[in-house]
Amino acid sequence: MRRLQRPCPNPDDPDRRPTPPTGNVPAELNRFIGRADELAALGGLLEESRLVTVVGVAGVGKTRCVSRVAALMEKRYCDGVWLAELSPVHDPGLLEHAVAEALGLTDHTGRPPRTALVEHLRDRRALLVLDGFEHLVDGCADLVRELLRRAPGLQVLAAGRRPLLVDGEVTFTLAPMCDEDAMELFWGRARSVRPDREPTAGERAAARELCHRLDGIPLALELAAGRLRALSVDQVLLRLDDRFRLLTGGSRGAPPRHRALRTAIGWSHELCTPAQRLLWARLSVFAGQFDLEAAEYICGGDGLAADSVLDVLEELLAQSVVEREDSAVGTRYRLLESVREYGAEWLAATGDTRRMRRRHRDWFLGLATWCELDWFSARQAEVAARIDSELPNLRRAMECSMESPDEVHLAQHLAGSLWFYWAGCGRLSEGRYWLEHVLEEPTPYDASRLKVLWVLGYVAVLQGDAIAAVSALQECREEAERAGDATALAYAVHRTGCLAIVTDDPARAEELLREALGHYREIGELNSNVVMAQVELAMAVAFLGDLDAAAAICEEVREVCEDHGERWALAYALYVLAYAALRRGRPEQARQMLGECLSIGRTFDDLLSTALSLELLALVTAVEGDAGEAAVLQGAAERIWPSVGLPLFGSVHFGRPRVECEEQVRRELGDAAYEAGLRAGKRLDRAGAVERALGGGGGGARVHRDTPGTDGGPAAGGTRRPAASRMTGRGGPERW
Repeated sequence: MRRLQRPCPNPDDPDRRPTPPTGNVPAELNRFIGRADELAALGGLLEESRLVTVVGVAGVGKTRCVSRVAALMEKRYCDGVWLAELSPVHDPGLLEHAVAEALGLTDHTGRPPRTALVEHLRDRRALLVLDGFEHLVDGCADLVRELLRRAPGLQVLAAGRRPLLVDGEVTFTLAPMCDEDAMELFWGRARSVRPDREPTAGERAAARELCHRLDGIPLALELAAGRLRALSVDQVLLRLDDRFRLLTGGSRGAPPRHRALRTAIGWSHELCTPAQRLLWARLSVFAGQFDLEAAEYICGGDGLAADSVLDVLEELLAQSVVEREDSAVGTRYRLLESVREYGAEWLAATGDTRRMRRRHRDWFLGLATWCELDWFSARQAEVAARIDSELPNLRRAMECSMESPDEVHLAQHLAGSLWFYWAGCGRLSEGRYWLEHVLEEPTPYDASRLKVLWVLGYVAVLQGDAIAAVSALQECREEAERAGDATALAYAVHRTGCLAIVTDDPARAEELLREALGHYREIGELNSNVVMAQVELAMAVAFLGDLDAAAAICEEVREVCEDHGERWALAYALYVLAYAALRRGRPEQARQMLGECLSIGRTFDDLLSTALSLELLALVTAVEGDAGEAAVLQGAAERIWPSVGLPLFGSVHFGRPRVECEEQVRRELGDAAYEAGLRAGKRLDRAGAVERALGGGGGGARVHRDTPGTDGGPAAGGTRRPAASRMTGRGGPERW
């Protein structure tokens, strides 16, 4: 008859007799830092499950975490917590012997060691910790399965780079450290080598960058901290390009695989099949995230069939080489930077780096081309999110093309195709950098170069840089006429008209924009740029005093946008219509339209659209009688403008709503209260400012008339509940 399991006394019972803890978990030699949430989660899982496996990339801290959990829960197991370190065991036949040795079990009989283990654990309440089992995964899974079946009081906490895949197993993926914990770990370990020195502000900034580049991997951080014996933080940061040589020299007491970053990652590499190693190497061409389709196209072929990439990728996920990330654009994958660099070294050793980088470039060139075409559709928000997620890869694709004079035109094509992202998604500064960069090398490909010129001119217009805009657009027009490129000519004329608007020449702007629209009709062009040309024409007409004509043009734009699902240009059409409504004495209607503008701008992260809408909404708010809130909105817009360029383009016409609003608010509140409102608005980040504007006020904060130094929200004199629709879209070019 089977013996009953011996009950374990309650560790919290004050009357129980103290018993010496049993087990072999080693004491910590230095302070355990961070991971509070992870430790709590693991403790909770062990309350519910008999087998918990902690998985994660090399060096992420699995060993330290499971040891910490085991030590914290030691009193819960009356028969002890036992750690079996399996990484030194290379022969699967010695697995049971290693576990028995860890348990302190000696057996002089001729029984198989597994039988002895089962008999030893059968009636015990114990926690068995298995660390570093990945190279023995099959044998270890078989052993754990039998032990759990035959010993009901046993629980197993395992740590490795892949799950055991045993029934009842709960897998916990240990992520890299958060920024705060990573910094604490780095400086905590740094003090052990330089205990007498506190870091300066500059060193802390460098350390933050260091932690970011090392992906918050504890092993890498500890090795980097060890280098502070001889180097400064800045020097360590500068040498990270050769991180595998730099990050060595761990503690002599650490397992061999933890004494160098290369060794830790190499341990994972040794456990991979040839196909897994090949895919790992090829995936190193990606920067940041990637999706399955890109991996299949770029990495498939020549020894790795495209239709097998998914299966091999799943194996790399199981071994914690690749990480999965669910995002707004679907399931994505990525390699941590140190893992990627290890793969890049192997790719270079095969001599295949250049070919793979070109395949990578070609894929993302095609993606950008598709996204440009799809921008003029109901998928604008999806396109914006996709480009956001792929930006690191798009940068790498441009860098790749710039490395060869014969391929610079491809970099130009890519930079020009992303005009909608630079102009419409809050990336004016980066866009200008790439546009100017790809123009540095001459190319014989006129079409690509001309496109970059008009896009550069457009970006400069939006930034309020008239000199750069004139230079780029004039060159584009002259070269387009010489080459007979009707498309480039239309865009050059269009953007020159846009420049005329922001430089306060609406008559010239109207002339150029009507000419550009004529060119567009001749070549059959219809896209977001063409629709924006109509909006800009409406602006010019409005500046010339014909609000009815401007509103009529924008109503037509509104219909076209609704037919095509276009939201980016719609935001600017609504902006003009809001201005017209305000001038016609309909502030409520203007507020509703501006609410849509702000919602669209928020969806696309459009700084320009947001700033312009806040400026006009401030005037609407003042007209409605809430001078204090109007000042707050002006302050919020003022904070955004430096991220765009020259505030209100330095234009009298675009600046008129702000001037009118300021004059009225100062008149009603006085200078001190107006300045206090501005300060309150400047403290709002963009998201907070938009939320406040859409919500209709400051939630009770007030700016009081003639009260020096008072910051707050709306002044006495009016509250309102504006309507705000939840449309999605993006603003970009023209402004009022």
